[in-house]
Amino acid sequence: MYSQALSPAPVSRPQQPSPTGPLRRRPALGLDPRPREMSGPHAAQQLRRPMPAPARPGVAARPENPAERSPQVRAALAHIARISPAFVPRQLLRDGRHVLIAGTAGRTPVVAKALARPGEDLEGTEQFHREVAAYRAFVRHRPPARLPKLVAADADRCVLLMERVPGRPAARERHPSDTPTPGEVRAILGAVRALNLWRPPTGVFDRPLDYPKEIARYHALGLLTDRDAGDLQQLLHGLTHQPWQFCHGDALLTNVLLAPSGPVLVDWEQTGWYLPGYDLALLWAVMAGDTGARRQLSQVAQASGTLPRDAFLVNLILVLMREIRRHDVPGAGEEQRILIRRLHEDAGLARRAVRAAVGTR
Repeated sequence: MYSQALSPAPVSRPQQPSPTGPLRRRPALGLDPRPREMSGPHAAQQLRRPMPAPARPGVAARPENPAERSPQVRAALAHIARISPAFVPRQLLRDGRHVLIAGTAGRTPVVAKALARPGEDLEGTEQFHREVAAYRAFVRHRPPARLPKLVAADADRCVLLMERVPGRPAARERHPSDTPTPGEVRAILGAVRALNLWRPPTGVFDRPLDYPKEIARYHALGLLTDRDAGDLQQLLHGLTHQPWQFCHGDALLTNVLLAPSGPVLVDWEQTGWYLPGYDLALLWAVMAGDTGARRQLSQVAQASGTLPRDAFLVNLILVLMREIRRHDVPGAGEEQRILIRRLHEDAGLARRAVRAAVGTR
């Protein structure tokens, strides 16, 4: 998953001749490789590693691998240097819509996140601004869930610098085939529930999702039938006076780090107020391989009564419609077609639950 590491350029030093011929230079990986066992009169000279060049304040280290030479990575490094002149890149974690670079700021391990094309990606720019605002709000109003601490940010250039939390992602894929262990699932669910029960001050966070608009959009795309849209509108009408819930908004397993201290939630660009159960619906949609976890999520969603159950069902339908639209594209491979088939089966199950809920009103 991870690309080759970024590291400061080594100082060139003439090599000593070897009795067996010239030495082959190994590609830099950003981590000091373990030297091979050597013998002979030149072993001591061969074991000496070149020292990295001293970094100049305000200037990012010279790129070492082809990925870092891409224009968007160079632009990201330039923006990062503006908000943190002491930043030294070590590893390129992602080079796509977002550029993720691990490194250090002084002695602090950090991760820099930058939007690749802020001038062209208007939706991504809006989401990035929301994430920067969320991290700044968390400095004043600390949520009960664990999250990376903010180091520096520049909303105009869409750059964010956060502490690097030791841990591994709960999943490498959006819809993983191997889900976490039952104990890890309980810990993740506990962290999400603690966040959902938090009540930040009014006016700090907004409502990212317009439910009537989303229902109308999926109805126009043909993903929802007339009856589906009518059932969802009826449930929404009954939820008019239901208090909204603070949610992460993108609580996928890929956005959860399993650290020694417990689950850590990352990627807060969708955070805000939703109908109750939105985070639970997201987890339910991506954990098809764990029926026990799905049963536990459904029980938690229905434990508070009929209205939270109805809100969970509305959220679940919209989440599944989004996943179907995201993955049902021309040219899908066999694995993706299996995923699409499974999503349609889950959507059928959710439709039946919605109709049963409408029938009890």
